Formats: sequence, C-alpha cells, structure tokens
Amino acid sequence: MHSEDQVRLAVPARPEFLGLVRVTAAGLASRLGFTFDQVEDLRLAIDEICFGMTGSTGRDGMLEVHFLLGPEGLTVKGEGRFPVPSPVHLSELSEVILDALVDGHSLVDGAAGPNFTLVKRLQTGGNDPGRTKAAESTP
Repeated sequence: MHSEDQVRLAVPARPEFLGLVRVTAAGLASRLGFTFDQVEDLRLAIDEICFGMTGSTGRDGMLEVHFLLGPEGLTVKGEGRFPVPSPVHLSELSEVILDALVDGHSLVDGAAGPNFTLVKRLQTGGNDPGRTKAAESTP
C-alpha cells in the first residue's frame, strides 16, 4: 500500500445502495488491519452518517464517497450531489453514537452541497483515549 491510497465510490442516495458503502468501508478497514470490532464500529458509523445525508427514505441524486487509506487509519469523505437542496443533520442520538464509534466526524451543508467526514484510526491495543469531532481533529 502506498502512503495514502484512495478509493472512490458513487451510489444513488437511497437506502438500498448504502450497503455498498458499508461493504467497501469494511473491506478496506480489514485490509488496513482493523480488528473485527473496529470494522463493525466503522460499518455502524457509515450507517449513521449516511442516514444524516439521505434520511430514512433516501433522496434524488448521488452520494460520492472517498476512502483515504493511510498508515494511521481510514478517512471517509462523502459528498451529496442532490438536485434539490435540503438541510442535512444528525440527531442528538446519532452524534452520541458517532462519538463512541469513530475518532472524528462531521456533517455539514457546504457551499457545493452537503458533505461528511469520518475518521477511524488504527488502534494498537488499549482503549481509545478520547475522541473528537473531525472538524476539531483535522485541518
């Protein structure tokens, strides 16, 4: 693996296609050496953040997801390409779940459309010492 490989995936922004994002994240995390529990945490986090982007019924348009593989872990960035703008948000419960599952996360309405970031670092034993939101932990 190179210092930072990248995988890109574009799927319709509907629930029946979000499984492809979860499977891709799980496969890449496994390849990086994440434990089974870490892979499952990432899969659940993908569900939460994608639900924040698309809602439970989905929406018209596409979800473009970029997986950045590095020696320290995996960063997942998603961009919504929706013809009709509407705000995206995470519920309070989703925020708590994401705080527990990943090392950083954000979901925002950007100028070019909604986007998200998830950060999952490789842990080399021991518990996870404090997690922060992606906006606080990434430049």
